[in-house]
Amino acid sequence: MTVAGCVTSESTPPPPPPPIDEPATSGGEEPEHAVVRVLFATDRNRTAALQPASMFGGKRADLTYGTCDVSIPREHRMGVLESPSLLRLEFREDPEKHVVLLGVETLRREQFAARLDERLRSAKKRSAFVFVHGYNVSFEDAARRTAQISYDLGFPGVPMFYSWPSQASTALYVEDEQNVEWAETNLHSFLGDVLTKSGDAEIVLIAHSMGNRALTRVIATLSRESPALRSRIKEIILTAPDIDADVFRRQLGPALIATGRPITLYASSNDLALVASKQAHGYGRAGESGPGLIVLPGIETIDATGVDTGLLGHSYYGDSRSVLADMFHLLREGKRASERAGLKPIDGANGRRHWTIAP
Repeated sequence: MTVAGCVTSESTPPPPPPPIDEPATSGGEEPEHAVVRVLFATDRNRTAALQPASMFGGKRADLTYGTCDVSIPREHRMGVLESPSLLRLEFREDPEKHVVLLGVETLRREQFAARLDERLRSAKKRSAFVFVHGYNVSFEDAARRTAQISYDLGFPGVPMFYSWPSQASTALYVEDEQNVEWAETNLHSFLGDVLTKSGDAEIVLIAHSMGNRALTRVIATLSRESPALRSRIKEIILTAPDIDADVFRRQLGPALIATGRPITLYASSNDLALVASKQAHGYGRAGESGPGLIVLPGIETIDATGVDTGLLGHSYYGDSRSVLADMFHLLREGKRASERAGLKPIDGANGRRHWTIAP
């Protein structure tokens, strides 16, 4: 995993968060890893495997709800998904060194609702975020990333993710496109439950890459069907959206803006995955910056081209300390783009403003 670049003095990263759930220790010893407990829903098939990382496959299935535990090593570096490295002669996962999916517990729908209520009651803040992953992501990948983001942000509420049946393969892009569209009905059901059964909790919705296709359409549909649910959404965050830019401008963007909820869109010119998607589809993507950057009234667009994004530049939302720091100021401090340190305002010829993250 690529180590993200350092944050500039203008974009000071948040302080290291306290461990969320400490593992048991004896003799007063300091634990070597924290455990982040994450709620989830998935419409992946259940396999015969007993190992947590292999419990769910890439085939379509009915919704399964549950919770999982993910380790975060004490020496964790912000923006890094620590994994075994052959260069360090590491041949197996070690919770004391790596971000590891430790266990998965499945729940019935009503049990999930009760567990969510329990977690919200005990959280430092009655809030939650739901993360919808993108293309080429396994269930294990989604769980690890959700836990890492929650830990790095020191998120005071309940982290959750929705895992649709991505094939977790760079060669199966078309299959992922079909599956993320198929999953919209199930995501609609899940988000509807979260928004209606979480009381007065603040709910943040976050999507990455192809996951934005399902999330944006579901938000628009839920908003139209149940306008009262709009106020339940605290923030909508779209990272590197792999959506036709023209479709976003004409249809999805206006539909999201009509909800009246705050929206932040992160884009980059260094996102090679979106460059490939543009070549495959023949049209620009909503997550690209440059001349086609999406800048609409009602959406705060952040150009992350200047940050260190690694090889493909597609996972900067979770890999870059600068982007994580910006999300910290947004979610933890409630600051809009005009108030956040490390962002530089850019006024376009049409008078519309967006922001860039200082490299």
